[in-house]
Amino acid sequence: MTATEAEIIKVLAEEKNMRKAAERLFLTQPALSQRLQSIEKEWGAQLFIRSQKGLTPTPAGELVIQYSSEMIIKREDIFETIQALNSKVHGTLKIACASIVGQNWLPKVLKDYVTKYPDTKISLMTGWSSEIVKALYDGEAHIGIVRGQSEWKGKKIHLFRDTMYLVDKEIKDMEDIITSDRPFIQFKSDSNYYQEIQQWWQRHFNYNPKHQIIVDQIETCKQMALNGIGYAILPSITLNGEENVHKISLTNNEKDDGLGLTRDTWLIGYESTFELRQVQAFVDVVQDHARCLYDYSKETN
Repeated sequence: MTATEAEIIKVLAEEKNMRKAAERLFLTQPALSQRLQSIEKEWGAQLFIRSQKGLTPTPAGELVIQYSSEMIIKREDIFETIQALNSKVHGTLKIACASIVGQNWLPKVLKDYVTKYPDTKISLMTGWSSEIVKALYDGEAHIGIVRGQSEWKGKKIHLFRDTMYLVDKEIKDMEDIITSDRPFIQFKSDSNYYQEIQQWWQRHFNYNPKHQIIVDQIETCKQMALNGIGYAILPSITLNGEENVHKISLTNNEKDDGLGLTRDTWLIGYESTFELRQVQAFVDVVQDHARCLYDYSKETN
């Protein structure tokens, strides 16, 4: 099977529709149908069943689809390894990034990266930190950007640490929480973010919040707080300083050492992956932005 034939099978499996697959492959439907018949003849088996609902893989088709996907991935890996031997930075950079970083910090980094290295391609997926680690294990990403305490055993580069703030339209200091009936808006995810907030609350108050609202997206949590629905605890990466709200830095423990409750961001990956030129170039750009963020944080504090 050629690389082109593998791509045809992969696209047909993803689209499950001849017309959409033909458009994506820049072929006419008759031409694509003929190519599929040729591939099926080569394998000696029907790979897809056509119906009004679209294309359905046969058992033989499922095997060929898996083979095609593995072949494409292997070819990309070999191509990237060869590119790493050259001096020019190009190829595909596959990034898996925690959603909050992908929304608030990474776009500026990628803008500088693609400007500096226009011959590279970017493949970006976002999600929870556990999903980022899984993407690295499964070979779906070169590098990952995760939040909190990562259990990753490979290479880790600390990028930045941001402060956690209690944000509200009305509450101005911690003492106001005791008498306030405003709801506590919390973001719940699979990470330890929610757990850290719960532990902080238990260390500082001997009762549960009077009213709570639980959401599954941190941006929803932020927007509800900014619109005066209640108070929330948000990392500084989500705040640009222009919000019309009160911000109260959280103390990390009873001694109030001035450090505040913080959250770390890490760049992780396998040692071998960091040797790829497009990854090396990205690390350089990322660290430049991380240093700028650290310097800005020192000035504002």
